[in-house]
Order: sequence, then structure tokens, then C-alpha cells
Amino acid sequence: MHDLRVEVGYDVLQANEALAEKNRRLLDGFGVTGFNIMGAIGSGKTTLIELAVEKLGDKYGIGAIAGDIVADIDADRFRLHDIPTISLNTGRECHLDAHLVEHAIEQMPLDNMDILFMENVGNLICPTDYSLGEHHRVVVVSVSEGDDMVKKHPMIFKTCSLVIVNKVDIAEAVDVDADKMADDALGINPRIGALKTSKITGEGIDDWIKFIEVNVNARR
Repeated sequence: MHDLRVEVGYDVLQANEALAEKNRRLLDGFGVTGFNIMGAIGSGKTTLIELAVEKLGDKYGIGAIAGDIVADIDADRFRLHDIPTISLNTGRECHLDAHLVEHAIEQMPLDNMDILFMENVGNLICPTDYSLGEHHRVVVVSVSEGDDMVKKHPMIFKTCSLVIVNKVDIAEAVDVDADKMADDALGINPRIGALKTSKITGEGIDDWIKFIEVNVNARR
């Protein structure tokens, strides 16, 4: 009797990548730049997207997809900024995938948009292997997670354009070295950009906005 090996994981990821490429081509056709914003629960993903909308909303058409086990909470925050928003409740799934995003994109007014933020489920593991059709992957880590967090989750940093070390205003209080977190990410992926940010002090927020603008304008 011969052993039968079924590469289910590979097939699933391969199918997801094909759908992600379809999503990317659709965004390309409308001149929309997609940003996949990843990070653990409480890292500050939603707040950083909100700050970007506040600072760029007068210059660019912006839309958002909020993905979470219960996504309406973050989606409602985005809607307060009067931008088109789709909430994707993933149930037991710990990540967004290209199939879910495909249906969300179909409901977005892409002809009036320049930027699409895709806020992924709060997790540093599950979203790593699932492309959504984004042009840039951004991973947000908070100093409250500890300065060994990056080394504990190396895979997510290997495919990202940018790492944001957030909430640096409390780094001293929680006895964390924010520079070490950024350096660890660079050690994993020398091509990654690294920012340190704080909503409270404003540190790094202008650089976050510049990152978005540079990449949106580069595709025009």
C-alpha cells in the first residue's frame, strides 16, 4: 500500500496567491494603492490608520477594510472619518485572506479612491502567509509587547515594506528599548523601513504619512 501525501497547505496558499494577484490587478486598474496593516491586538493599527486619514483625507480618496473576529468596532471608528469602510468579520479565522478581501473590494468606490487600508486581524503569526492583493505590507508592534517581540515572530517581518515601533512614549515606563525592536527587524529584513511613532508626542507620525504619500505618488 502506497502512502498518499496531500499538500493541502500548499494548495490553499497557492489559490490565495492567485486571488491576491487578481485583487492587485483590480486596484492597479483604478490607480489605488493598497496597504496591508498587520500587528498584534493593541499595537495601534487602527489609530495609525485614523491619523493617516485625518492628515491625507483632503488630498486623496481613502477607503478602509477592517478585518477582525468582530470587525465592526474598528470599522465604526473609520466610518466616523466619513470614508467608505467595509467590515470583515472573520469568525474563528485569525487572518484576512484574498477571498474575503475580493468581496470587500467589489463593494468599494474604487473610481473615487487613491488609497485602500486593509487592517488585518490582530495577530503576528496567521496573516504572514496570506497576501491580500496589497502593494505594501506594514507591521505595527507596540513597545508594550516587550523588546523581544520582534525576534519571537521573525517571519512576518521578512515580507514587509515597513515596521512601525509604536507607543514609544511609554518605552521607559515599560522598560523597553524601542531602538532594539527596530534593529531586530532590520536584522531579519535589511530592506525593511523602520519608524518609531507615538500619537501622544507626535514622534514619527509625519514620517508615517510621508511613507504613504511617497508610495501612492510613485504609482501615479
